[in-house]
This record gives sequence, C-alpha cells and structure tokens, in this order.
Amino acid sequence: MNDKPAAKKITKSPVLAGILSVIFPGTGALYNGDYLRGVIFIVIFAGLVTMQTRSGVQPFAGLILAGFYIFQIIDAIHGARMINLVAETGSSPVTAEPAVAPKTEARGSIFWGVFLIALGVIFLLANFDIILYESIFDFWPLFIIVIGLKLIVDASTRHK
Repeated sequence: MNDKPAAKKITKSPVLAGILSVIFPGTGALYNGDYLRGVIFIVIFAGLVTMQTRSGVQPFAGLILAGFYIFQIIDAIHGARMINLVAETGSSPVTAEPAVAPKTEARGSIFWGVFLIALGVIFLLANFDIILYESIFDFWPLFIIVIGLKLIVDASTRHK
C-alpha cells in the first residue's frame, strides 16, 4: 500500500480572477498564470486608453475600450474555470483526453500577420504625430472592408 498523500492540485478562484480584472485589466490573466496574455492585455488596455485621450470625441474608440474591458473580465473567469476543470479531471475540457499539446500542421495565410503589422505601423506613426489619430478613426470602416474581402477570397479559394 502506498500511503503517500496525493499531490495538491492547483486551483484558481474565478471570482478572484474576475475581481482582479475589474480592478485593473490583465491582472486576472496574470493571477491565472497566463503571463503573456496578462501582459498583452495590459498593453492593449494602455493603448486603448491612450487612444481615448488623443482621439477627441470618437464613439467607436470608446466602444472598443468598453468591449475589451468586458472581454478580459470574462476571459479571466473562464481561464480560472478551465484551470479548475483540468485540475479536477486531469483532462482537457475540449477533447476529454489527458491534456497534451496537440500536434498542429501549418496552414492558413499570412494575412493576419501583415494586417497586424500594418495596423501597428499606422498607430506608431500616429504616436509620433506623423499622422493624426483623428484621421485614423475616420477610416475605421476600411478595416471591416479589408476583413470582408479576406473572407470572400478565402471562401472562393475553398470552393475551387
């Protein structure tokens, strides 16, 4: 007989993760141990707040900030619940198999990488007052058009 005590499973409080995220965006992810996501959320939040102070009266920027704020709270709560589920069952909630990193094959396009780089360059230029934030927000529907065109091109290539 093996009388060794079972190793204590690490669990996280979804309530505490949510409260930390309400106090300051990104801290719920840090609490959950997802440090990269937490730092990314903090940087995104800082960027969105900076856009609020520089863009004047632009309701779209405010909606993005509000949406991100709510998203990161829900994400922290969900992350804590998933950590607890894996600790209880020892399996991934998606596959119901032991949690192992799946092997993925490379697929897709470079569209999102190029899109994010272009967006970053535009905001960097705005930070150095080469272009104005006000003029960037006048063109926000262009982002929706580009994403729509990408979806159409992807759908048409799948049908061929």
